Amino acid sequence: MRIAIGSTNPVKCNAVRAVLKSLYPQAAYLPVEVPSDVASQPWGDVETRRGALNRARAALARTGAEMGIGLEAGVQESEFGLFTCAWCVIVDLGGLVGVGGNSSIQLPPAVAERLYQGVELGQAMDEFAGEENTKHRNGAIGILTNNLATRQSAYESIIRLALAPFQHPDWYQ
Repeated sequence: MRIAIGSTNPVKCNAVRAVLKSLYPQAAYLPVEVPSDVASQPWGDVETRRGALNRARAALARTGAEMGIGLEAGVQESEFGLFTCAWCVIVDLGGLVGVGGNSSIQLPPAVAERLYQGVELGQAMDEFAGEENTKHRNGAIGILTNNLATRQSAYESIIRLALAPFQHPDWYQ
């Protein structure tokens, strides 16, 4: 089986491999940079899910793989402030679609303020933590929890949830 990943971000690719290796031990993974066709900083669950779906479909189409996986991170507003959100969409050649999400953590007001100013979360977290390229490592979740959870562990969780229709396809027809 060939599994296309709609990103070349090592955190996303490692999360996909970590979850799927036990289900598809002989799989070949095909990371490919594809557009999300949403804002570079998605706002809200709807836009973030749409970005994940677009990535999954584009990865499948570009590679001809049997399965395409899209992961998209965004932010969402709540009565408690600004939170992260993340969604995974998995599609296959037969038209089966699995969706899983949401890894949310409240952002500090200083980070939220930068997002309201139009800065992407990755850059805002780099500035806040005094680090570089955090979105390709532990991400906001890792920084804010002192690595009790990480961006990869959050992605792994939502990938597992998105796999439900692939574990029980007869239930999702």
